[in-house]
Amino acid sequence: MLNRLFAILVFAGVPLVLAGAFLNWSDMIMFVLCCISIIGLSGYIGRATESLAIVSGPRIGGLLNATFGNAVELIISIFTLKAGMVGIVLASLTGSVLGNLLLVLGLSFFAGGIKFKRQNFSLLDARYNSGLLIFAVIVAFVIPEIFSMSMDEQTTLNLSIGIAVILIILYLAGLFFKLVTHRGVFASSDKNVDEEEEETPEWTKRKSILVLLLATVTVAFVSEQLVHTFEMLGEKFGWTELFIGVIIVAIVGNAAEHVSAITLAVKNKMDVSVELAVGSTLQVAMFVAPILVLVSLIMPEPMALVFTVPELVAMVAASLLVINLCNDGESNWFEGLILFAAYLIMGIGFYFL
Repeated sequence: MLNRLFAILVFAGVPLVLAGAFLNWSDMIMFVLCCISIIGLSGYIGRATESLAIVSGPRIGGLLNATFGNAVELIISIFTLKAGMVGIVLASLTGSVLGNLLLVLGLSFFAGGIKFKRQNFSLLDARYNSGLLIFAVIVAFVIPEIFSMSMDEQTTLNLSIGIAVILIILYLAGLFFKLVTHRGVFASSDKNVDEEEEETPEWTKRKSILVLLLATVTVAFVSEQLVHTFEMLGEKFGWTELFIGVIIVAIVGNAAEHVSAITLAVKNKMDVSVELAVGSTLQVAMFVAPILVLVSLIMPEPMALVFTVPELVAMVAASLLVINLCNDGESNWFEGLILFAAYLIMGIGFYFL
């Protein structure tokens, strides 16, 4: 049923976006068409990566889901930078962190907890991710904000570039650590996945890769059209760049993770679900955000890695809440409800800012 819905959204939405781009349809119509098209394309990305995950194992699968899920947001952000909307890009990064940690993980815990009284996931992964969350969000995001108070604009940008390079190097080193040098240590937790039920991938490896490539290219085209509608949204609904980035762009751009993580949690595959939600957050903080800082250097307006105080407070609070709830390696529906409630409170706050 869900797959049929995604197919309708893609095969109806994308041609209409193409027609609207040439016929200059209204921004409101284009915004709706672009959103449903990206959500549909994200569904295809999720199905392709899930097929690859079955072949590759839960950890590689979670990484693939996070990577291709974030590819959508990265593409949207690059076109947004090209349009000179730096505030929306920074807000969308905040929204990704909050969305993955509170909305996606919260709904995953809740949906899985309704079906299973208690669900387990890798305690080793939880502790590893907790350390990186503290570093990526609390250290790497807060430090530029504090230091930039006594710096001029160019010095702040130079600081951001230095931090961006360090984050990318550490992120790649973390992948090497988990997938190469300490692969055996982390692989032991894969046994938590229910092995009684042998799964066969929906698509072959070749078809999955082809779908991923086609979907990503199509997302790039649709994203460019979506960015053109942001100014209209602000004027028509009175939404600030902060709200558009934190809520609208983040939810649309991360639709693949939303669908995949919740579906996997209902199937009691919590290792992959948690890896997808938290791993995607780490990828946004340690790879996507730094890449955007570097890419912005060739754009009309460079982007320093400096968030507003509400954004920082929200991300730090979300990180600490997730660390506290996940460090026992267990989840239930009430913990999911706590995370979701925190997301709603922050969403209301950003709406009224």
